[in-house]
Amino acid sequence: MTAPDSTRQADLAIVGGGAAGALVALNALRSASAALHVVLFEPASTAGQGIAYATPWPEHLLNVPAGKMTGLPDQPGDFLDFLLQADAVPGVSRAELADTFVARRHYAAYLQQRLEQAQAQSPARLQVVHEAVVALHPKASLNVLALADGSSWQARGVVLACGNSMRPLPVPGADALPPGRVVDAWDYDGVRMLAGAGDLAIIGSGLSMADSVVALAAAGHRGRIHVLSRHALLPLPHAHGGIARFDPQPLLAMPLRARLRALRAHAREAAAQGVPWQGVMDRIRPLGQALWQSLDGADQRRFLRHVVRYWDVHRHRIAESVHAQVDALERSGQLQRHRARLGTLLVQGSTLQVHAHGAAGALAPLNVGAVINATGVETRALAMRNPLLQQLLADGHARPGPHGLGLDSDVDGALRDAQGQAQPGVQVVGSLRIGTLWESLAIPELRSQAQQAAKAALTRHDPRS
Repeated sequence: MTAPDSTRQADLAIVGGGAAGALVALNALRSASAALHVVLFEPASTAGQGIAYATPWPEHLLNVPAGKMTGLPDQPGDFLDFLLQADAVPGVSRAELADTFVARRHYAAYLQQRLEQAQAQSPARLQVVHEAVVALHPKASLNVLALADGSSWQARGVVLACGNSMRPLPVPGADALPPGRVVDAWDYDGVRMLAGAGDLAIIGSGLSMADSVVALAAAGHRGRIHVLSRHALLPLPHAHGGIARFDPQPLLAMPLRARLRALRAHAREAAAQGVPWQGVMDRIRPLGQALWQSLDGADQRRFLRHVVRYWDVHRHRIAESVHAQVDALERSGQLQRHRARLGTLLVQGSTLQVHAHGAAGALAPLNVGAVINATGVETRALAMRNPLLQQLLADGHARPGPHGLGLDSDVDGALRDAQGQAQPGVQVVGSLRIGTLWESLAIPELRSQAQQAAKAALTRHDPRS
C-alpha cells in the first residue's frame, strides 16, 4: 500500500492516518465501485494507530468494552470477530469478551488488518504517503495539497482527519526545559522510562493521567506521584448494572440547569432501582450530539465554564480495573492529588521544583525528577500547533468552530470557510468537529462520520457508487 505514484493525483486524499483517517479509508475501499485512487497522508510509520492506539503496552486498556468498538456501523460484532480470530484474549468466550476492556494495541492491529483486507477486495487503490500535509488550497475541481518535503498533490476530494494534539503545559518557558524533564503522557515509552525511586508530577487528572499512572506502576515506580489540576477530579469507572429506564427526549427541550436537575433526579431514581448512576449516562449516550446542539449559545458557554470538568469524569470513564489501581495508589499515599493551578517550573540541579497555587494560596514547592504533561487534547483552533490548520485559518479557507473549538463545518461535515460557506470538496472528521458536535472523539462518532465522509466523496467523484 506504499507504492510510489508519479502522477501525484488522487481521487480522495485523507489527511491523517490515525483511527479516524483509517476508518475513512476503510469505508472508501469497501464502498467504491470504480478504480479510484485513495491516498492516506500519515507521517508516522504505521497507519491506524494515531495517538490513542499507538501504545504497545498491555496496561493501556480501551475505555469502552470490546463489544462496542466495531469500526463498521453495519457490522456491530466486527471487532469481536477480529479478537476471536486472532486469539487476542485466550480462554474468553464471545459473551465475556464483549464486556472486556482489552488492551488498546489490539485496536490498532484490527484497523490495520481490516484495511489490508478491504484493499485486497476493492477496485479502488489505497496508497499511504508518510509525509505531513502542511498546506491545503481548496479549489472548485482539484484541491492542492503541499507536503513537508516540498512536493504537492492534487485531489478531487479531501478529508481532514488530523486527530488530536496535546495541550502545552500551562506555564511559561516549558518548552525550554532540559530534555527529559517534561514528557508528554502520549510518549508511552518515555513515561515508562521515568519509573524509579524519585518523585514525579503529573499535570492534569484525566484519562492521560490514568494512562501514565498505570504505566509507571507497571514499570515498577516506587516514588510518589503528585497529580496537579485545577479541579483534581479523577476519571470515574464503568459499572455493571444495566441502563436506566427513562425517556431522555424531554432533556432536549430543557435549558442547561434544568437538564442537570433532571439528570440528578434520574440518577436517584436509578439508584433506588439498583441501577448505578453510570446507567443514566449510558441512557443519554446516543443523544450526546443532540444534547449539545439543542443548547443555545449562552448555555453552551455556561457548560464550558462550569460543567465540563464534571461532565468529563462522568462521561469519559475508565475500566474498573484501572480505576481500582489508581485508587489503591492514592489510598497508599504513593499518589497524591493537589487541587491547584500550575505556576512555575524551576530547574534546581537534578530536580524540577514545581510551584502551584490552590484555593488557600501557594502550595509548598514540590521537588520532582520530571513532569508528565497530561493536560489532554487541545481543542482550541487558534492554539493547535498544526501547520496545516494554521494555514487554513490564516488563508480564510477555514474558521474556528463555535466557541473557538475545532474547525467549523456544516451538518454534513463539509468545512466552512471564513465567510461561513461550506466547501463540499473538503470534509472534516473527528476531534476537529468538537465545537459543532461536542461528541466527536469516540469510536461510535468516528465510525459514523467516516462512513458519511467516504459516502460524500464517492457520491461526488464516483457517480456509479
